Amino acid sequence: MSGKGTVLIVGAGDDIGAAVARRFARGGYTVCAARRTAEKLEGLVTSIRDDGGSAYGFPLDARKEDQVKAIFRTIEDDIGPLDCVIFNPGANVKYPIRETSTKIFEKVWELCCFAGFLCGREAADYMVPRGRGSIFFTGATASMRGGSGYAAFSSGKFGLRALAQSMARELGPQNIHVAHLVIDAGVDTKFVRALWEERGIDLKDAPEDTLMDPQSIGEAYYHLHHQSRDAWTFEMDLRPYGETW
Repeated sequence: MSGKGTVLIVGAGDDIGAAVARRFARGGYTVCAARRTAEKLEGLVTSIRDDGGSAYGFPLDARKEDQVKAIFRTIEDDIGPLDCVIFNPGANVKYPIRETSTKIFEKVWELCCFAGFLCGREAADYMVPRGRGSIFFTGATASMRGGSGYAAFSSGKFGLRALAQSMARELGPQNIHVAHLVIDAGVDTKFVRALWEERGIDLKDAPEDTLMDPQSIGEAYYHLHHQSRDAWTFEMDLRPYGETW
């Protein structure tokens, strides 16, 4: 284990999750990255190690209680005590309400909200006895307001925000920093760029910094973890300078 401590990123995808992982690794933390497909973590883990950092990859379906319990137990027993746990799975789907099946709604809720509960509860179970730690949840514009076609996604994200708020009020007095981050804009990813192209928008014509750089988001998470407890932030909203809100 490195000198700074250990961080677990649940939902360590190719963009935000990877950027957060790399930022903590540069800061001297041992990074534990988890996502459903372990093979997709190989590049991230290798790049961190090649840069001199410490990283481990874990397969995880965060909706499964037994898997969540197992990954926390493995990290705590074999790698080191968790200083920060970041819940970052994505489930951004758009369906008109009449086309939103029960299966879709339940799946999105499980990934956005229920999985957050499982990871947050498990993190608290280890951190509270130690009297320290950070638990961060990634939100979205949909955490704050519902949009047309986003009934399932907004419901899940609203629920995640409520979970985070309840945990912050309960665990803050026990020296556990719980925070909810609202990513209130498009992030510069292949997925978002493809959506823009479908809408006929050429990013070359857009003002600079129209989309959020994942590295800037990673910096925000790192800063949040290092806040002094006399000025903790519960909710941090991030958006480019030109984004309307």
